[in-house]
Amino acid sequence: MMVAGSPAAERGQVARRRLLEAAVALVPELGWSAVSTRILAERAGVTPSVVHYHFPSLQALMIEAVLGAMREVAGAFEPAMETAGTPAEAVDALLASVGEYSGTDPMSLLFAEAYLAATRDDTLRQGIRELLAELRARFGGWLSAQGVADAEGTAAVLFAAVDGLLLHRALEPESGAEVPSAVLRRLVG
Repeated sequence: MMVAGSPAAERGQVARRRLLEAAVALVPELGWSAVSTRILAERAGVTPSVVHYHFPSLQALMIEAVLGAMREVAGAFEPAMETAGTPAEAVDALLASVGEYSGTDPMSLLFAEAYLAATRDDTLRQGIRELLAELRARFGGWLSAQGVADAEGTAAVLFAAVDGLLLHRALEPESGAEVPSAVLRRLVG
């Protein structure tokens, strides 16, 4: 048994973190279904048995890693939303928070792979649904306080539009990264 704060516990936490980081890197590189225990362990610099020591399965590890990364991306919008003075400024902040994503960058690919994998995995699907519901509720609450009608529905449409725009960036890079903010601002006007 490892005692918290012991060298063995610290090594275990480092190994666990490296496994999660490796999963976040490998999913966009190889695709969800191509990540194996061996490949993941090799990338993390551990033996394959360490994967199953820290996680009940490879799938459980990947789900935890991907949901953690998705929460970080979603969390990047929070400070921008809080500084927005109007719903239109919040739309601009939402678009700015995803401005760095090309649709083919690792984080965009991670999201695309996770959405696809979620169609086949109930645990992942539920985790993504909860994450999106929390995000919609927070942004919807903020929009409601600003007097936007059907605020949570509006938040859902805005987030879905941004997801769709990122998918289109991946498929049509020549179309540019510009997002028609005026069109999305109409949703909150």
